[in-house]
Amino acid sequence: MAKAKPKNISVTLNKSLSGRKKNHIASANGLGLRRIRQTVSVIDTPENRGMINQIFYMVSVNEEAVKEKV
Repeated sequence: MAKAKPKNISVTLNKSLSGRKKNHIASANGLGLRRIRQTVSVIDTPENRGMINQIFYMVSVNEEAVKEKV
């Protein structure tokens, strides 16, 4: 049985990190977000979803389909 490829999520930082709680800044950095309007692609895992849910007011999320090469 073939394993399904993990789904990716595109996360964009929309608001500044300055003046935020330390754990919110750490969540954004953990996702790889450093600058406003920076977009990163992360794997859809419960850990990444938890970080996204913690900083939901600063980010926007787009779910992407995994592109398979033939």
